[in-house]
Amino acid sequence: MLRPRCLEPIFLKYTGAEGVPISTATQISLEQYLRTPFEPDAEYVGGEVQERNMGEYEHQIAQREILLWFHLQDKGWQTRTIQEQRTRFSNGNVRVPDVSVWKRDVPVQAVFDRPQLIAVEVLSAEDRHSWVQEKIEDYREFQVPNIWVVDPIKRLGWDCSDANWTRKERFEIAGSPIYLDLRDLFKELDAAEA
Repeated sequence: MLRPRCLEPIFLKYTGAEGVPISTATQISLEQYLRTPFEPDAEYVGGEVQERNMGEYEHQIAQREILLWFHLQDKGWQTRTIQEQRTRFSNGNVRVPDVSVWKRDVPVQAVFDRPQLIAVEVLSAEDRHSWVQEKIEDYREFQVPNIWVVDPIKRLGWDCSDANWTRKERFEIAGSPIYLDLRDLFKELDAAEA
């Protein structure tokens, strides 16, 4: 259930008199969304606050391992890796990728408004293809050059940078040392489940 982790008056806007959720998608202004901390964080799409699927063991371990891999490479690759960072797109939507990698020279902001170098989405069991595809389209419109999707349950990965779902065992950025080897990631997942 989507709940703001702030003041009671804001909470009442998302629930009925009995505290029962009205819906998982709630219309509010962008300014109100940006001032409201949600637990877990939510996305803002087409004027609605939308819950993000997350929380399962495989999702959390995969996200942690991807974040750790890129974080350990940040200095050498001149990148900055952040998990679940709000990013405001030019179309007004705010997405929260599981892992984002920016070039090091992109200024740090509370809500980034410049494209990531890499946006990684880790699938959850509840994710629907149409929801993920909508995110990919937003990333592409915002000119994120590398869009990678990882399914930790099926142990699959797709490069969606060109709007196709191209299956990969290793993500790479051409002309750079930057990569993510899914075989290594999935070995870590296997070890975490043993």
